[in-house]
Amino acid sequence: MIKATYKKYTLNFKNPSGTSRGILRTKETWFIILNKDDKIGIGETGLFRGLSIDDVKNYEEKLKWVCHHMHLGLEKLLLEMTQFPSIQFGLEQAFLSLNSKTSYHLFPSEFTQGKSSIPINGLVWMGDKAFMKAQIKEKLKAGFTCIKMKIGAIDFSTEIDLLKSIRKEFSSKEIELRVDANGAFHPNEALEKLEILSKLDLHSIEQPIKQGQIEEMANLCAKTPLSIALDEELIGVFSSKDKERVIKTIKPQYIILKPSLIGGFVGSKEWIKLAEQNNCGWWITSALESNIGLNAIAQFTFTLKSNLPQGLGTGSLFTNNFKSPLTVKNGTLQYSLNKNWNFNLHI
Repeated sequence: MIKATYKKYTLNFKNPSGTSRGILRTKETWFIILNKDDKIGIGETGLFRGLSIDDVKNYEEKLKWVCHHMHLGLEKLLLEMTQFPSIQFGLEQAFLSLNSKTSYHLFPSEFTQGKSSIPINGLVWMGDKAFMKAQIKEKLKAGFTCIKMKIGAIDFSTEIDLLKSIRKEFSSKEIELRVDANGAFHPNEALEKLEILSKLDLHSIEQPIKQGQIEEMANLCAKTPLSIALDEELIGVFSSKDKERVIKTIKPQYIILKPSLIGGFVGSKEWIKLAEQNNCGWWITSALESNIGLNAIAQFTFTLKSNLPQGLGTGSLFTNNFKSPLTVKNGTLQYSLNKNWNFNLHI
């Protein structure tokens, strides 16, 4: 018999982090904790306020319901939680964790054995020019060969100047540059801005216009001189039929998969299958989870054998994250066998 509980936990940012949606100072998250005999399973339901489709008033009620209905089993619970993708993700992790040897090795591989690593992009947060430039220098010094810069919150010409300054020092062969607009561009101006950005030899731009404008996004993807990656566009698309419609209508160059926001591993695999059937690239991105969720996403990502840099966070943004073996070295995420887990919710 599985006993289930849930706990809320607030992650505190070391530095306020800027996005086009505003400044983030804290990140609320939840954990599903399973107990069976002497085993424990942990799963993070990475709710993202203002972005997750399941950011609703009865969220905690749903967590409570799930904990009271463990007898249904994982498959049925996932179906019941179709409209709560972050809870689906937490459930998948918790059951994998419960059935693993150590609670933390959800997908045993060369990654968890410390023999192999995952190339990741270095993330540059929004802020004034000096702050962003300092972050870029820091990422380059840390050995990153792929940098993702959030744009759309400060003056566009200032952002272009920043990107130009990187390109003056580093060619696209040395540093791959990705930008993320988080839907900041207006459809009427987007193509013109993409033309300007394309001259800087960028890899791609994430979500140039707000999600839900499918015809406008399809038009952009057809005309763009710069590869477009869908991100928020995948949130809240539940059925296989609707997922297929998004991919076939928009025809994006890439899609970006955030397991917390699109239904965990099962949801991610469904999107990947559709992408590959429609000549569309993809990569996985974390969404400000703690090291518990990040660990699950990283281990899952490694099994997919992608050769693109992934958008996996480093766990270093928060003052009160959980100690873990996840380590960033030379622009890669690694699982260090010299470090131990310390999952303590101060219960």
